[in-house]
Amino acid sequence: MTKADLVNEISKKTGIEKILVKEVIEAFMDSVKEALMEKNNVYLRGFGSFIVKKRAKKTARNISKNTTIIIPEHYIPAFKPSKAFLTEVKDKVK
Repeated sequence: MTKADLVNEISKKTGIEKILVKEVIEAFMDSVKEALMEKNNVYLRGFGSFIVKKRAKKTARNISKNTTIIIPEHYIPAFKPSKAFLTEVKDKVK
């Protein structure tokens, strides 16, 4: 499902104009991005959490040049579904 599909689906279910739905979705995504960039997690009860994970420094290999490089410590965004959400998806998708 794309963002456009999501906008259409929400617009049908709520009766709200597509333009307004699109603005709300984009504002939500911007808010989540800003929170994660400030290393703040976003918790949505019954849905899941958008979290910032810390990746430790590690050594990697460049196979084609047969050299090693050091990948510094860094942070990545991640999504962790809630237990209720996870159970619901597992039960419906088989």
